[in-house]
Amino acid sequence: MTDESLDRFDLGELSRYSRQIRFSPIGIAGQEKLRKGRVLLIGVGALGSVTAEILARAGVGFLKLVDRDFVDVSNLQRQSLFVERDAQAGIPKVVAAAKAIHEINSTVSVESVIADVTPQNIAELASGVDLILDGTDNFEIRFLINDLSVREQIPWIYTGCLGADGQSLNILPGKGPCLRCLMPEGPPTITDTCDTAGVVGSIVHVMSAIQALEAIKFLSGNESQMTMGMQVVSMWDARSRVVPLDRLFENSDCATCRQRRFEWLEEGRFTQVVRLCGRNSVQINPAGKQPLELVALEARLRTVATEVVSNAFLVRFKADGKRVTVFADGRAIIEGTDDFVIAKSIYTRYLG
Repeated sequence: MTDESLDRFDLGELSRYSRQIRFSPIGIAGQEKLRKGRVLLIGVGALGSVTAEILARAGVGFLKLVDRDFVDVSNLQRQSLFVERDAQAGIPKVVAAAKAIHEINSTVSVESVIADVTPQNIAELASGVDLILDGTDNFEIRFLINDLSVREQIPWIYTGCLGADGQSLNILPGKGPCLRCLMPEGPPTITDTCDTAGVVGSIVHVMSAIQALEAIKFLSGNESQMTMGMQVVSMWDARSRVVPLDRLFENSDCATCRQRRFEWLEEGRFTQVVRLCGRNSVQINPAGKQPLELVALEARLRTVATEVVSNAFLVRFKADGKRVTVFADGRAIIEGTDDFVIAKSIYTRYLG
């Protein structure tokens, strides 16, 4: 280690990352690259919270966390950055995650964005980042990420898990298949979710560890060591494999990465009403929404609803036997139903 290398880090940082620096593929040069790394993490639930924690502990310098949801007690089984008081207070996930990360590693810069990811905002969210990571539970958002990744040449890592199974794919534009190469027709119309199949915490941590390690390879200058192929893990059966995709990429006539049609960005093929996995809840994300004045909204709701509470980020109330959480950007989560019609009716009745 040269004197110049030592100048890049103070003694506290050298001590913090000493075991990682001693791993020769990273070393002091790789650690310096990690410190300069900028990551957009979309979704800070199960996969996202664990991945964010690993990257923060590894010393990735900047994390932009984007999530639309708040912490619920049902999250605590598998979402490692959150604790009971976060759920009791209804804290937005990105806010709770940023606080936890600061306590883990105060040298990491965290930007928290409470928002739904849409065709209108994804380019701005991804501006200036080196890598996009998938912490979502929604294939439409993944196809949106994929379109932006290919268009802007920003690598991303697709990762998902269900039950005790998981899969992950590094998507490096121009160097391998994109998500649409695997799914030419777009997102599957009907899929199992954690509502129907459940999910165990162990597979979340395994797949997050895989995603985080691939991110660390990329950010530390070890892109050539990234796994090229779909990593598939079945925890319950103790099986894992890498599915080669070279031939698929060579023979692909993909609408996105070969024909450069970015339908998810350009056509706005985006559902504004979605069921939230495992929550018996529906999110309403109105088109053309305007920021809400939460203090005024709380005052108005106290005249028509019950159990009205608020914090700096949201207003929560109970109406028609359902609990409703309204965010400052106009989104609302209606708990107690997975019926779109009922959810829309409640939204219209109380929020206009």
